Amino acid sequence: MNENTQRAGSEEIKKLAIFEGEAKIGEIMQGLQAIQLRPEDFSSPVALQMALSRIYEAVLKVFESGPRKRYVAEVRFTDSLGNSVVFAVDLGESPPPFSKDKVKARIIVEIYEDED
Repeated sequence: MNENTQRAGSEEIKKLAIFEGEAKIGEIMQGLQAIQLRPEDFSSPVALQMALSRIYEAVLKVFESGPRKRYVAEVRFTDSLGNSVVFAVDLGESPPPFSKDKVKARIIVEIYEDED
């Protein structure tokens, strides 16, 4: 990880952190991103039933609208405290121009104060 502090102009201070990670390119069906189980879905039998109903409705909507694929990159890196961070980047409906399914990722985090 690279860190950098910058002063732009006379007042604005920025903190930059650059992380290196990996990304796995894959396909998902559009609309299926609503299908997920959260920790609170396992808090009681009723919560689990409500979650399964939510997932069932999302699956039905996907099949009613027809399948449409989207390409995503699942990005993984380790933060400054050693925690594993995973997030997804939507790459659109056309195949990305990579020759491999696993590629490198550079994550740039810019921290600054927003002046209203």
